[in-house]
Amino acid sequence: MPRRLPPLNALRVFDAASRNASFTRAASELSVTQGAVSRHVSALEDWLGVKLFVRSLRGIALTPKGAVYSRVVRGALDQIEYGSRQLAQEPDENTLRLKVPPTFAIRWLVPRLARFHALDRKLDLQITTSHQPVDFNREDVDACIHSDTGPPQNARFHRLFGETLLPVCSPGLAAREPRLAQPRDLAQHVLVSSMHRPRDWPTWLAAAGIADVVDASNGIKVENSALAYQAAIEGVGVVIAQRTFVEDDLGHGRLVAPLGLEVPGDGSYYFGYPADRPKSERVAAFGDWIVREAIKTEEQRGA
Repeated sequence: MPRRLPPLNALRVFDAASRNASFTRAASELSVTQGAVSRHVSALEDWLGVKLFVRSLRGIALTPKGAVYSRVVRGALDQIEYGSRQLAQEPDENTLRLKVPPTFAIRWLVPRLARFHALDRKLDLQITTSHQPVDFNREDVDACIHSDTGPPQNARFHRLFGETLLPVCSPGLAAREPRLAQPRDLAQHVLVSSMHRPRDWPTWLAAAGIADVVDASNGIKVENSALAYQAAIEGVGVVIAQRTFVEDDLGHGRLVAPLGLEVPGDGSYYFGYPADRPKSERVAAFGDWIVREAIKTEEQRGA
């Protein structure tokens, strides 16, 4: 039985108009006239028997049914785009493309890569860093490390390890007045944190029973935790750290934890790969290795 599909050009125009919330911007994106965009959208509405946009003097807005249909069309076009791009490329079976949060890459993954390379010298890694969740339907990525309170929606995943939060600072700062002898002493110090982890200080301060004494919103906020840790090493202030990522600094005396209290965070790190594709040998090999490394991390931390 033949497929009963709406005009494909009209779907493409509808997707552009819904993403841009404008017939004019859609026309510019597609290099056609605004009138052509309007005609394609009207033809699609006639074919469906449904109004997709509300038109007014102020512009256009998706109707409730239009908003639902927009998500369906966008997902289908994403799949077509991804499949077409994959066919046009010659896959390199020896290359693994990995997307990782910046601090995880700098503080945990990179120091361990020599061990992985010693096990598999034929596999090349291409590592990109980003705080944005991976979208396997739109990105040329084979696997990812996901950091949040839940795993990626469109991926199979393995949990690597959780988070343990504690304040750390340089030995010099800890030795200066005002001393850091108890949690409430933090009120006299500069608090350092990552803009991408706004929950960390409030979580720790609440567990320490001093959320009403120390203002978690004050202090210095930097782009990621790796920068925050470097600021702490330089004596800028007290950073709320994930224990796993400062273990080496604590062991070598670059940082100290004068207050001692460690508090479980509400997130975890996951290794993920696409749920709708066969698991390749390179993904399997890297996944097995990183899970073993994560187990060692948990064991060394006594978790």
